[in-house]
Amino acid sequence: MILEWISRRIAAFLTKRVGTQSVTTTEFEALRGSLTPGDVLLIDGDTRISSIIKYLTQSTWSHSALYLGPDAGLPTGEDGEPHVLIEADLEDGIRSLPLSFYRDDHSRVCHPVGLDQSEIDSIAEYSKKRIGHQYDMKNVVDLARYLVPLPVPGRYRRRMLAFGSGDPTRAICSSFIAEAFQNIRYPILPVIKTLPSDDPRCVRCEKELFSIRHHSLFTPKDFDSSPYFQIVKPSLTENFDFRKIDWEKHERKNRESIIHSRDR
Repeated sequence: MILEWISRRIAAFLTKRVGTQSVTTTEFEALRGSLTPGDVLLIDGDTRISSIIKYLTQSTWSHSALYLGPDAGLPTGEDGEPHVLIEADLEDGIRSLPLSFYRDDHSRVCHPVGLDQSEIDSIAEYSKKRIGHQYDMKNVVDLARYLVPLPVPGRYRRRMLAFGSGDPTRAICSSFIAEAFQNIRYPILPVIKTLPSDDPRCVRCEKELFSIRHHSLFTPKDFDSSPYFQIVKPSLTENFDFRKIDWEKHERKNRESIIHSRDR
């Protein structure tokens, strides 16, 4: 009882907003139109835990959510807006949310390439079954132990690392999404070993073997870094034409003077 109370107090402290919220670089309707089921939405958060994660991972992205779309069978909010995201929240655990929850946040869309509908459905079902599970506070501590520079070589720090609480009903935002993708053997940032080929006709040929990294070691930035996720920029998916931008008057004059000077 006491430990639960302490955990809730810590969670409330870490989820408090601090500083200035990052300005979104994408119009909300453009963001909505660019998302497809299975996409991972990265968020540049402004809470205390966001600042810690961004510092530890040296990344802009502190949070990740999985987009399943309006037809995924998630709840509908009191205002009638369908929930389309699943995420792991520090206080509420794994929950569903409407997209408008992140309307004003700086975000990035990471699209997994090559999934068919059955694989997307598998990811969705796996994730929906996790709703209600709790956030793994021990996983955050373990991740910090691995990422913070210590006077121990990285390979030994990895061996020293305990993978979270070991409780399957607990997760962090990126680890539960990583689990959903690894459940269908979709790569994020796998460990790749190069071995000699078994082909007797080619002595110098090599083959690559993929192995899965433990899901608890994934951070939001890994979806951004993954070569198997395509970065989608909503502003560019709507037939972007820079010539149609309505600049302020002084901006137009500056642009015209630059063009005129080039022509001369």
